[in-house]
Amino acid sequence: MYFLALIADYDGTIAHHSTVDAETLKALTRVKQSGRKLVLITGRILPDLKRVFPEIGIFDLVVAENGALLYNPRTKEETALAPAPPPDLVDCLKSLKVEPLAVGRTIVATWEPHENVVLKAIRELGLEHQIIFNKGAVMVLPPNINKASGLSEALRILNIAPQCAVGVGDAENDHAFLLRCGCAVAVSNAIDAVKQKVDWVTKGDHGTGVRELVDRLIENDLNDVARAFPRHSITLGTDMKTKDEIALSPYFGSTLICGISGGGKSTTVTGLLESMMQRGLQSCVIDPEGDYGPSEDWVVLGDAKAQPQADDVLELLRRPGHNVVVNMLAFSMPDRPLFFMRLLPDIVKQRARSGRPQWLVIDEAHHMLPTSWEPAIHTLPKDLPATLMVTVHPAQLSKHALQTVNAALVVGKHPDQAFAEFSEAIGEPIENVPGGELEKGTGYFWRRGDRTPRLIKLVRPVQDRKRHARKYAKGHLDESLQFYFRGPHNRLKLRAQNLSVFLQMAEGVDDETWQHHLKGGDYSRWFRETIKDKDMADEAETVEQEAGIVPEESRARIREIVDRRYTGPASEQQ
Repeated sequence: MYFLALIADYDGTIAHHSTVDAETLKALTRVKQSGRKLVLITGRILPDLKRVFPEIGIFDLVVAENGALLYNPRTKEETALAPAPPPDLVDCLKSLKVEPLAVGRTIVATWEPHENVVLKAIRELGLEHQIIFNKGAVMVLPPNINKASGLSEALRILNIAPQCAVGVGDAENDHAFLLRCGCAVAVSNAIDAVKQKVDWVTKGDHGTGVRELVDRLIENDLNDVARAFPRHSITLGTDMKTKDEIALSPYFGSTLICGISGGGKSTTVTGLLESMMQRGLQSCVIDPEGDYGPSEDWVVLGDAKAQPQADDVLELLRRPGHNVVVNMLAFSMPDRPLFFMRLLPDIVKQRARSGRPQWLVIDEAHHMLPTSWEPAIHTLPKDLPATLMVTVHPAQLSKHALQTVNAALVVGKHPDQAFAEFSEAIGEPIENVPGGELEKGTGYFWRRGDRTPRLIKLVRPVQDRKRHARKYAKGHLDESLQFYFRGPHNRLKLRAQNLSVFLQMAEGVDDETWQHHLKGGDYSRWFRETIKDKDMADEAETVEQEAGIVPEESRARIREIVDRRYTGPASEQQ
């Protein structure tokens, strides 16, 4: 269940001529019974609302006075979200014979054509108050107070992400709160300006339209209409043939991003994370190899020495605005999937309650969900919406994980092989995939139901974070990517799992072994082909080709080249 709350306007939406009919009340009761929350949002003053709507207790929370007052029907508690009306303004409007005139805890309201008189009074008194219209009603409120601000407070209390709320309304003052919701709906009697902005317009008016919405919400969580509103999707790229935008929807299954090391997976994921943050969407990154260093954009839990704690991860994810990276370097390789599979059910439960984190990124997914790990059968949910699984080869990933995949992106070399592995694993044909190597910044994108993937130009991240630097400096590279000091007679097998270990071994190996790899160009080759740092490789190659250089000097120069970029104090501060 993606949509966890229904946010409904009163007049003109659930109510017709101030009354909510019995069938609409039954529909709202069905929403509650489905496990979702109900929030009523209205411009009315609370005593007036209680008078015309005695069934108010069906709602979990009420946002009254156009966002200025929060009311809990269960506890009867009222919370003012803005200061009381200025007495001078109320006295002035009374003296000007503005009638009718309603005064609430914060709001002052009347009807057209008194808006000009109200505006003149606000100006003469030097107030910052604003006028909000609602089908003839004229409401005066403090600055920055509207239905959207009131809804934000209500959802904070309910601990539900706005993207997981469905809003339905009909009038000018509903614009703000509707666009705050993940799905915005207008009943058919809504004004045209509202209809033009929402994601979906019901066929029925007033309560009939609300019942139509409720039926779809309960029947399929709005899946049949969700494809039509892309406001909360994340742009992945552009189809190079049709120029259509390709986006990842948070409402459906997971997305697989695969390709060889250096093929562009990291750049793609970085760009997607930037898009999430720009939209205010919370993300949680599972980082088994320490690729994501400290950043102002996220909180990193765990490091090479300290293991992250599941309770700390969940506590941070309960707070809107906190993006979390779970660094697993301190766990042994076999223990990383064990920790992840203990953590994942709790993340899924938290999503079911609050909708957060909105996006889950599983880096090096073949380590977290390997083919050999049977507990995945019982732990993995059947659906993993808004999830990115990043891996080198799909064949190394659990088939149970691949069954949750709704879309796949392949970058780098041999896209035909990657799609062949994926196609076999999920039992769905994917045809006409070229081989060779893809141009940087492009990829082949496939979505379930397609027979042929599309070549797309990927969105580039605004900033190059060089997030692999930490992995190469102090992480644990796969055995195939590590540097091996073998010596001239191939008798040694000293493995450097990262650049820091490489420098330690460089100090300890004998001169003959050091010089053998230096003169063979092995250091620059490793920097170029594995570390993917052309500039560092070029500098190292200069050292390797220098005639007559002694081991002591070549070691020092290679160390300086690596330290400057990855392992020294300056690089750690970047």
